[in-house]
Amino acid sequence: MVRSSRGEANPGMWRREVGTVVRRAAALPEQAVAPGAIVADFRIVPAPTEWAPHSHRLHELVWVRGGTLTSRVGDRVFTVFEGHGLWMPAGVVHAGRATAGARFHDAFFAPDRTPFAFGEPKAIAMTPLLASLLTHLSRTDLDAAARLRAESVVFDVIRPSEHQLALQLPGDPRIDAIAEALLEDPADCRSLEDWARWLGSSDRTITRAFRQSTGLSFAQWRQMLRVHRALMLLSDGFDVMSVSERLGYAQPSSFIAAFRRVMGTTPGAFFGAADEVPERVPDGVPGDVPNSVSGGENA
Repeated sequence: MVRSSRGEANPGMWRREVGTVVRRAAALPEQAVAPGAIVADFRIVPAPTEWAPHSHRLHELVWVRGGTLTSRVGDRVFTVFEGHGLWMPAGVVHAGRATAGARFHDAFFAPDRTPFAFGEPKAIAMTPLLASLLTHLSRTDLDAAARLRAESVVFDVIRPSEHQLALQLPGDPRIDAIAEALLEDPADCRSLEDWARWLGSSDRTITRAFRQSTGLSFAQWRQMLRVHRALMLLSDGFDVMSVSERLGYAQPSSFIAAFRRVMGTTPGAFFGAADEVPERVPDGVPGDVPNSVSGGENA
């Protein structure tokens, strides 16, 4: 459990912003018990909002427009950005956070009337067709036949996203303090040796613990964490240079290279805008490997 700078329990992964509203899970819409398999709704989140850990008796698909959503499920952090949603199976305990001003959408699926099953939380590609269908199903004036027709198309077109962006938290007492410190401040640029001295441990022990618990080296894990945070900041309208500075990179080109190693493209291309610095990869940075993480990191 990450703690905010004010000492409050923070299930939302990152440092809690000033003015954050903390809520319990909203009650399911009344239509969720009516005939049909899907009930959808949306609302505007005027302030940064967190939802305390909770679960639903129905499957949930949640997505946002004009912001980002992060969700913590056990020792995993999922980041949901424009064009993507998150499928949460019924009964799975999760916490979430939406950025201020996000248009927050959710759809609930009755397990006994849903002809497919994603047994684990999974990023979903929110194509224009799928988003339109679920928006259509949020109407309260649809008759049963129209609702069933729309639901049948939803079942046909819903697909997992190519970007299954989940950050595995260590869950290892040897290094949990490092993970919590970096979640609190991703710009912390202490080296592996510095962290070892801080913990009274050895860099070899820390390296082994990260590999065993996350499958990544310390540098790879920190790079992945920073990309998750970058997605939130870029969605909130921060430019590449500002994000680079906030995440502790020495220069924007280093941030662009790190982002591209994880996401397979530059921040500007990913969000449909021009990067604000040349896209040249700095000397010594490994070549691009889409959807993978490189061990190097220029911070």
